[in-house]
Amino acid sequence: MARLAQTAGLTDVQQEILSTVRDFVDKEIIPVATELEHRDEYPQQIVDGLKELGLFGLMIPEEYGGLGESLLTYALCVEEIARGWMSVSGIINTHFIVAYMLKQHGTQEQKDHFLPRMAAGDIRGAFSMSEPGLGSDVSAITSKAVKDGDEYVLNGQKMWLTNGGTSSLVAVLVRSDEGHPEGTAPHKSMTTFLVEKEPGFGEVRPGLTIPGKIDKMGYKGVDTTELIMDGLRIPADRVLGGATGRGFYQMMDGVEVGRVNVAARGCGVAQRAFELGVRYAQQRHTFGKAIAQHQAIQFKLAEMATKVEAAHAMMVNAARKKDSGERNDLEAGMAKYLASEYCKEVVEDAFRIHGGYGFSKEYEIERLYREAPMLLIGEGTAEIQKMIIGRRLLEEYRFQG
Repeated sequence: MARLAQTAGLTDVQQEILSTVRDFVDKEIIPVATELEHRDEYPQQIVDGLKELGLFGLMIPEEYGGLGESLLTYALCVEEIARGWMSVSGIINTHFIVAYMLKQHGTQEQKDHFLPRMAAGDIRGAFSMSEPGLGSDVSAITSKAVKDGDEYVLNGQKMWLTNGGTSSLVAVLVRSDEGHPEGTAPHKSMTTFLVEKEPGFGEVRPGLTIPGKIDKMGYKGVDTTELIMDGLRIPADRVLGGATGRGFYQMMDGVEVGRVNVAARGCGVAQRAFELGVRYAQQRHTFGKAIAQHQAIQFKLAEMATKVEAAHAMMVNAARKKDSGERNDLEAGMAKYLASEYCKEVVEDAFRIHGGYGFSKEYEIERLYREAPMLLIGEGTAEIQKMIIGRRLLEEYRFQG
């Protein structure tokens, strides 16, 4: 076996796409990732390269100028990109989720207006659910939209918006009580709005402010921001799908495929950590031989490689299930949970193999050690995944007594 995490049954086109992405990662991302990450610098040159490769339109249908590829192809590309630098995969993930939501739920006018420019990378997407006080409790959203003639007026504060500054289209989930009587379940009175804005920080359109980048432990380079709406006016034709009250279901559909993406990121980071660990173990000598010859290190490498393979297999299974048109929340939750937990463990083992040098910013493993924790909380914490998995298992194995 020349390489871990191989995928059986790929078409020639899929293999060619992956080969192209892998070459791009090796030549254009890995050599500069650590330097850019330490400076917290947006990787504009890398993003421009991804745009030229057509990756911003990878899953957008060909009729809108995209490549019309599957979720599996996209996830495998994300795995490769995250192997180079996880932040770059985050830049395209939120864009991909918004494009997917438009493709699945948008009106024909919305698809015609946005998808061709999203496929070309001229419009960059971001999506926003979370708020400062709610975390995983989406039903507690307080941001609100009020109907005013042919427009809606949006007010509220959103949090943890990936690509908040660099995006030009944001899918924002807010409460919209109009048309929904008092006592309606919270998830049935939410609406997704398609908010166009100028890239940048400060007031990016009247009533909409992106204050600035949040300073993070890791996952640097990509901008993570707040979003503040104060009398933001949005035309009624920018309600995703054209009708209010569907926003929660639209967002959950997007997050479901986003969880496959996060699983793919975990696989990619774990793959890179294994590569760094196995290489260093053969270069570093103690007690007269390479540390790779010590049984304790071989045990670590064996466990790391097994976890990489297992996480990759579950991620591929979840992507293929979604591509088949079947419900995949169970498989996506399992894949996201396992891949993120295994990623953390593989990165830590690679860090331990590096010994004291792993603590040095000169070594790439130091960056991975700070990046891996984000996967434990992004697109739903481990606890949320367990809740989803547990409920679905009880549906499938309901006791008839």
